[in-house]
Amino acid sequence: MSSYSGAEGGQCVEVAASRGTVHVRDSKAVTGPALTMDRTAWVAFIGFAACHDSEGWPSYSSADRFVP
Repeated sequence: MSSYSGAEGGQCVEVAASRGTVHVRDSKAVTGPALTMDRTAWVAFIGFAACHDSEGWPSYSSADRFVP
């Protein structure tokens, strides 16, 4: 279990940034598929994830920042 995961474990990803891209993979499946995107897409993803719950709904603390 990673020190960055919750008490339940099993929900870790690894992120590596290179010059023009960001690579994301499951930390427990290092030879499995990886997601690769440009930095603009990564910033958009992080912005969305910071403002939404796990089902894609705006979180209560960030509902005023949600723009559909």
